[in-house]
This record gives sequence, structure tokens and C-alpha cells, in this order.
Amino acid sequence: MSIRLNTKIILGFIIAVGVLLLTSVTSWYSMQQLGFYTRQVEHTYQIIQSTSELRMHLRDIQGQARSYLLLNDSSYLPDFHTAIPKAHATLDTLQALTRDNIRQQRRLDTLRLATDDELAYLRSWRRNTPTRQAVQQLIVGDERMNSLRALLNRIKAEENQLLQSRRRQQDFYENTTPAAIVFSAVLAALLVFWLFGKITRELRANEQLQTTLAQTNEKVNQRIQIIDALADRVVQGDYSVKITDREQDSLGNLAASLNRMTQTLDTSFTALETRNRELDQFAYVASHDLKAPLRGVLTVVKWIEDELSHEISPQMGQYLTMMKGRLHRLEDLINGLLAYARAGRTERPLEPVPVQELVQEVAELVVPPTFEVLIPQPLPVLLADRLSLQQVFTNLMGNAAKYHHRPDGRITITARDSGDGFEFRIQDDGPGIAPQFHQKIFLMFQTLRDRHTAESTGIGLSIVKRIVEEQQGTIRVESAEGQGSAFIFTWPNAQAPG
Repeated sequence: MSIRLNTKIILGFIIAVGVLLLTSVTSWYSMQQLGFYTRQVEHTYQIIQSTSELRMHLRDIQGQARSYLLLNDSSYLPDFHTAIPKAHATLDTLQALTRDNIRQQRRLDTLRLATDDELAYLRSWRRNTPTRQAVQQLIVGDERMNSLRALLNRIKAEENQLLQSRRRQQDFYENTTPAAIVFSAVLAALLVFWLFGKITRELRANEQLQTTLAQTNEKVNQRIQIIDALADRVVQGDYSVKITDREQDSLGNLAASLNRMTQTLDTSFTALETRNRELDQFAYVASHDLKAPLRGVLTVVKWIEDELSHEISPQMGQYLTMMKGRLHRLEDLINGLLAYARAGRTERPLEPVPVQELVQEVAELVVPPTFEVLIPQPLPVLLADRLSLQQVFTNLMGNAAKYHHRPDGRITITARDSGDGFEFRIQDDGPGIAPQFHQKIFLMFQTLRDRHTAESTGIGLSIVKRIVEEQQGTIRVESAEGQGSAFIFTWPNAQAPG
């Protein structure tokens, strides 16, 4: 999978920064550990020194007491009493220094008890003690002091072990910290040089690629312009154009496909023109040959009603009336089918159409005088096919009056500029249409009235929908039962100048 240059640069910098951070953290950790173990070594030296000082103070205390006991010289007592607080202070220092070592704390607790006991024993010595008793006291004192020295030796021995261990850790980090720093610097330099070389190579390759792409793009643009020119000529109706592009690539395949498409379109439109002529011929035949027998049957029925009215029973008269209704419905269906077939197929010139005057003319033709037609705002002037627009308004306004539930009513017509076209709204106050029938009413032969009603052929709204869609517009209905209906359709925004 190919990675873009920007992505490679970002990845390279991320790797370099990551390595630098890793080595920096390693160096920082080494320095922190070096400092830690250095402090630990110093701490151990302080404990060992304090242990030696305590040993010295105890030795001085014992020496002053021995001299006082053997020589009966009270001049040694001041030094004896001075050394005791120093021993206690040194012991307190040891306990403070070994707070983190439970075993040493226990030994120091034992040492404090033994020291206090020894000091109490030494204080009990008096002058003029018999020689034998004095010798016995000295022997016991030496034994007790040897016990204190043994305990101090154990404390010191453990601290020496800790000192060796901490010195080894200190020596390790003293050696590794500079190495880590040097390694980090060297690795960072290598990464920077590698990244610089990588970016330089990628930039050179990118420049070469851009040059190649520019040349290829120029050739492709030329070929696309040729294809675009062919498409324009096809849009204008010239299907005989061909592209002479022999390249074996996507554009070459597209050119070949366009050539096949133009050939197919030429053949298809020729066949379509033939079919349209046949449809026109069919419309002519249907208009004359199918409607003529209907008129003949209607004439016969009228003759029967006129000439044999006294011989026709009421039941027979009802049948004849039903027959006339069915014949009129069939004639309306034929006329509607012909209108639907011809809708949008006839090319008519565009002309300025004052929509407000057009609506008033349609109202006079299809809206009964008992209805009120309202135009709250002036309607626009369009550059449009007048007959198609007139047929749309005729069907919609005629339906609003024809299917009203009262002999009088109100029809309101408005328009608004929607940017890419005008939106017309024809609102009535009739019985309304239930939502489940909003799509059904635009289908062929679909009507909400009884099929026995002659006026309801179910083709009018289909013709309107076809005309509007031929103009690249849309039509919809907004309605609910008992709340009237509003038919909204759009028309191209080709407003006449001036």
C-alpha cells in the first residue's frame, strides 16, 4: 500500500520524537536513580558514623566510671555526666536515620534499653568500695559493655551490607547515565539524518511525478475537450459525430462507448420518430374511426327516446339513460387518452405569458359564476408554452369547481419565486382528499368518484402531471378530509424580460 509524502514525513517525525522521548525518559530515570542511590550511600555513611560515635561515647562513659571507681577521684564525674547526654543524642539520631529499617529500629530499641540499664549500673558505683567488690563491678561492667558493643557491631554490619549494595547500584547508574545520554544524542542525530535523506528523496520523486502528471494531464485535458465537444453536439441533437481516439485506456474506452452510444441514439431516435408518427396515425384513427360508431349509437338511442317515447316503459327508459351515460363516459375516456398521448409531445414556441390574464380567461371558461376566484397577489409573466400552461390551470381549476361539495365555493391562486422556478398554488375550500389517496389521484383512470359518474374519467390529473414533468417541474397535493385541497406545481423560471 502506497503512503503519501505528508504521511511519511509525519510518521518519521513521530518515530523520531518517540525515540527521543524514550531515550530522554531513560536518561532521566538513570539520573534520578543515580541521585537516589547517592543519597542512600550518604545516608548509610551517616548511620555508620553515628554508630561509631555512640560506641565512642559509651567507651568514654565506661572509662570515666572505671577511673572514678579505681582511683576514687571525683574529677572524672563531670566528664562522665557530660558524655551521657551525648550518647542519648547519638542514639536518637540513629533512630531517626533508620526509620525506614524495621530490623535496625528493633535493634536500636534493644540497644536503648541496654544502654539505659548500663548507665544506671555505672551510676550505682560509689567511692570507698572494697577492692574485691570493685573488681567484681568492673568485670560485670565489662561484660555488659561487651554486649552493647556486640549489638552495635550487628547494627554496623547490616549498614555495611546495605552500603555495599547501594554502592553497586550507584556505580551502575554512574556508568549507565552518561552512556544513555550519549546513546540518545547519537540515535537522535541518526534519526534526523535518516529522516532528512528520506524526505529529500521523496521530494525529488514527487517533483518528477508532478512533471509526469502535468504532461499526462495536458494530454487528458485535450482528449476530454474532444469528448466534451461531442457531448455538446449530442445535446444539440447531432448523433452522427464520432471520436477518433485509439488509445487503449479508460478515456479510449469511454470514447468508444460514446461512439456506440451516439450510434444507438441515432438508431433509437429514428425508431422513436417512426413510432411517434404511428402514434399520431393511431390518434387520428381513434379520433375518427372509434368515435364515429359511438356517435351513431348515441344517435340511435336519441331516436328511440324521441320516436318511441310513448312505447318505452319506465324501466326501459332507465336503461336507455344508463346506456347514454356509459357511451358518454367512453367518449370522454377516448378523448382523455388522446389528450394524454399528445401531452408534451407537440413542440410549441415559447412566448411571454401573463399568468394573471391566463388564469382569468380559464376561470371564465371552466369556473361557474357562483364560485369566487381570488388572486391575492399579482401573478408573474413567464416565457413559456402558453397552451401547456393553460391546460394545467384548466384541469386544476375545473376539478376544484367540478368536485366541490357545494354549488358555490372559493378558489385561491398564488405564486412565489422559488429560485429555480415559480411555484403555483391552487387552493379550494371543497371536501378535501384523504391522505391515503394523495398519490392515487395522479394515476391513470384513478378517481375518487363513483365510476358510473360520466364526468369522472380519472385522466385529467394524469395529463397535468405529465405536462408538468415534461417541463422539469413537480406537482403535489396538500389536503385532508373536510379542509379543502391545494394543488402545488412548479414551472421553469424563464421570466420574460421587462
